[in-house]
Amino acid sequence: MIATTSRPVTAVTPADHPLLRALLSKPYPAVMGVLNVTPDSFSDGGQFLAPDRALAQARTMIAGGADIIDVGAESTRPYGGSQPISLEEELKRLRPILTELVSLGVPVSIDSMKPAVVAFALEAGVAIANDVWGLQGDPDMATLLAARNVPVIVMHNRDRVDPALDIIKDIAAFFSRSIEIAARAGISPGNIVLDPGIGFGKTAEQSMTALARLGELAVFGLPLLVGASRKSFINAVTPSEPYQRLGGSIAAHLVAAKGGARIIRTHDVSETVQALRVATAIWDKE
Repeated sequence: MIATTSRPVTAVTPADHPLLRALLSKPYPAVMGVLNVTPDSFSDGGQFLAPDRALAQARTMIAGGADIIDVGAESTRPYGGSQPISLEEELKRLRPILTELVSLGVPVSIDSMKPAVVAFALEAGVAIANDVWGLQGDPDMATLLAARNVPVIVMHNRDRVDPALDIIKDIAAFFSRSIEIAARAGISPGNIVLDPGIGFGKTAEQSMTALARLGELAVFGLPLLVGASRKSFINAVTPSEPYQRLGGSIAAHLVAAKGGARIIRTHDVSETVQALRVATAIWDKE
């Protein structure tokens, strides 16, 4: 065990960036809406590839209470099968929507593994970087984010699944390496959000363990983000297709909030917002 908690925890390290401070100051977790402008994402691939549909979905999520819109143009499919795309193709998918997306008035994060894409997005007004390899993929990522002084989501990931691992120890070791990389590059600790990467390089059991033991990651003193939306561990408990996993997603996200998550990443924004606000109101009576 790293540490334990039975109630939501508060990050020890104060957020340096005013946007991150604002997001973390809410009495309930901030909600990040997922916007995939891809043909092959595991849950909604192809639905929002057309620019008009992508922007309409962003507006719907904002109306439903999204605090952040997380846009990605390359599928990272947590269970394998994603097809890497070129820098040019990723930018081609983003160019028609990015400026208008930013103009909608809600902070936008860019979900990309490529520093050049992140740089392009930041120039367009995107406010947060979401790196699914936690600064351990491309060595230029940390340098870029330090220079731009923007919040970064550092996600745990693995090349392959190892059922024998103590997944919390593996996540903690990964985060320690990422935090060292960030420090060497000059990224302020107050700009970092940690994401245990539910479903990425993990068995269903390990994903559930990461949720159950999320509070142990409070040892890092950094805010936690959890994205369990529609993930396949839900199917391991109750057989279902991705679009049938709303109940399981909300259950997982309430567990995450109870364990200390301060940002929840979801495809189903309005339902998740309602669940988090009601749960928080009830927890406040304890």
